[in-house]
Amino acid sequence: MNPRISSVTAIEGYKLRLLFDNGEHRRYDCSNLLNFGVFQELRNKRYFEKAKAVDGTVVWPRGRDICPDTLYLDSVRGES
Repeated sequence: MNPRISSVTAIEGYKLRLLFDNGEHRRYDCSNLLNFGVFQELRNKRYFEKAKAVDGTVVWPRGRDICPDTLYLDSVRGES
């Protein structure tokens, strides 16, 4: 099983700064999701900034979330 999210911060360019429970800092780019179904509302920056770490993944209001395995496998190492 891949590591799970401990904390998340929404940053410029529709990216998420992630801290995983194994201590890794990674970045995930959400821009490829912005034209896809339920994720279109992430275009609203205020909404995007409401990202929270809950139960090992990233969630937004109204039940939006991203699979924690996807977040780990498709993210890049680094804090910025």
